[in-house]
Amino acid sequence: MSPADRVLELRRLIDHYGYCYHVLDQPEITDAEYDWLYDELVRLEAENPELLIPESPTQRVGVAPANGFAEVIHREAMLSLDKTTDAAGINEWMNRTRKLVGDGALLSFTCEPKIDGVAVALVYEHGRLVQAATRGDGERGEDVTTNVRTIKTIPLHLHGDDVPARIEIRGEVYMSHQDFERFNQQALARGERTLVNPRNGAAGSLRQLDPTLTAARPLSMFSYSLGWVEGGWQPESHFQVLEKLRQWRLRVSPLIENVQDAEGAMEYLQRLEARRDSLGYDIDGAVLKVDSLVLQRQLGALSRTPRWALAFKFAAEEATTRVVGVDFQVGRTGSITPVARLEPVFVGGVTVSNATLHNIDEVVRLDLRMGDTVMIRRAGDVIPQVMAVILAKRPADAESIVLPANCPVCGSTVERAEEEAVARCTGSANVCMAQRKEGLRHFASRRAMDIEGLGDKLIDALVDGGLVRTAADIYHLDLETLASLPRMAEKSGNNLLAAIERSCQTTLQRFIFALGIRDVGEATALNLARHFGSMDAVIDASDETLQTVEDVGPVVASRVFAFFSSAENRAAVAELRRAGVRWKDHPPLVTTSAANHVLPLTGQTWVLTGTLESMPRDDAKTRLEALGAKVAGSVSAKTHTVVAGPGAGSKLAKAESLGVQILDEAAFLAVLNSFG
Repeated sequence: MSPADRVLELRRLIDHYGYCYHVLDQPEITDAEYDWLYDELVRLEAENPELLIPESPTQRVGVAPANGFAEVIHREAMLSLDKTTDAAGINEWMNRTRKLVGDGALLSFTCEPKIDGVAVALVYEHGRLVQAATRGDGERGEDVTTNVRTIKTIPLHLHGDDVPARIEIRGEVYMSHQDFERFNQQALARGERTLVNPRNGAAGSLRQLDPTLTAARPLSMFSYSLGWVEGGWQPESHFQVLEKLRQWRLRVSPLIENVQDAEGAMEYLQRLEARRDSLGYDIDGAVLKVDSLVLQRQLGALSRTPRWALAFKFAAEEATTRVVGVDFQVGRTGSITPVARLEPVFVGGVTVSNATLHNIDEVVRLDLRMGDTVMIRRAGDVIPQVMAVILAKRPADAESIVLPANCPVCGSTVERAEEEAVARCTGSANVCMAQRKEGLRHFASRRAMDIEGLGDKLIDALVDGGLVRTAADIYHLDLETLASLPRMAEKSGNNLLAAIERSCQTTLQRFIFALGIRDVGEATALNLARHFGSMDAVIDASDETLQTVEDVGPVVASRVFAFFSSAENRAAVAELRRAGVRWKDHPPLVTTSAANHVLPLTGQTWVLTGTLESMPRDDAKTRLEALGAKVAGSVSAKTHTVVAGPGAGSKLAKAESLGVQILDEAAFLAVLNSFG
């Protein structure tokens, strides 16, 4: 047999045995026998480099570390799911779905486990894996192709004569409990850091810049849906898609079932939840989907969630542990929040050592004391929360928890207004270092000024070192100053300075939000920007005028008015302007009467698809919203305009079929510029 023929035979055997081992869990040969075949293939490819191809099993380990991850714009958005936690929610969703599709439609639903991992999209061309991307924000993800190629449950090429020319397959990368425990035991033996939990282990492993590190992490994947397809294959149902994925040797959950109604769905959910702890991997619920792909397309989606799917969230898992202490943390507005320090306990897939107590009223309500045994749960599967005190286990020396009279950071008096549950430090950010740090973290956060690389530890170092006191000081940092900080190399310093420079160009809404005005979130900041159009107009607005802004009541108006009545805060805005921070003023409101303000695009629904070269998609969305438009994630007969850039796909096609107005980027910019 020639080397070329033997290489083909070895690849076929290794692929087959790997499939049996990793996907079917039915090994046909021993590990040693598998290693002999693998080593022979490595040797033959080394001796005959012309035979080496990217799809070879020997190429899963990857290459040298990359400098970062390229951005991938999803051709079809990876939407999040609407959620429910009870039978009533399922009934409501199914009834609404039946009403939308019409009484004559035959509806059935697939039910499948909701794997608690990391969503990825795999693109195959002529059966070969060419791209893998994370979900990211749903519109844009990270290119993790090299890392995904190391996951043995993901085929490098699809098996079958009917594989389409191009296809995107979506799935969830996860780490099993057994693999998680084994990895941590080995890490401890080597004196290395352990993984916190399986989900974070999967996410961190997938985003390693060095794919050899990903290859060393025991990851798996379940495929759960079709993203899009070109060439030939046109499936009729979601269940048909899953069966075909299995035939192509992708790993699909064996726990997927078809049901006809809410009663069948609830029976499935009860059986699945009963098996939850024995599955060997984390699930946080189940996903229900309309099975017909034709009806899925008919149902469409809202801005962020498809109408044809629903996530059923299982009740948060609970555990008991002991309170060993209580710390009082200070927020950016001076709020004093008690946080329970716990004996570490594994609950809901996470090792928990702290839990929020919200405020001192919650401490009183629970009758919580130091040393108590408590029941905790991960509220919403995210925030650990103390649910109850187990009084029968209270020790005799349990100590009462008392709100401190002075701020634990700056020593200023702690006060609590009669109408508020939260106590606050009376010192300002100039006095209280905790408030200063939290304010800077908020200012630099992604939804505010989006200064990538300016994280918690770096802000701590800058403030503790006296290098940064105000937000404006960030814009006066230089490489020499940054290089003096621990673990700050020249490259990372230059990257941070570049991010700071990029943040100088922002939007009025982001800037208002970044200022950290109490009770002013993103939506309120947008309404202020829309209403007043300029920063100066917001600063000079009276309390009465502020109350005329949409969704701004007396309390929020008083917060905004008080903030800009402070000479210190006005000076902070001026300093940021002098430091180079710039934004475009919003178009002024179009006045139809003295008491009625209407934005020029009010009542219109716009859709953005493809790539925009002149601005990020988020900025385009913000500009449209500032003009009163609603920006949706899908095209329907009610869509007013679709903006289509390069790479526009099915949304553009649907807009053409419906006769919706379509603008290219140049025409879109002309529309924006016409309003100033």
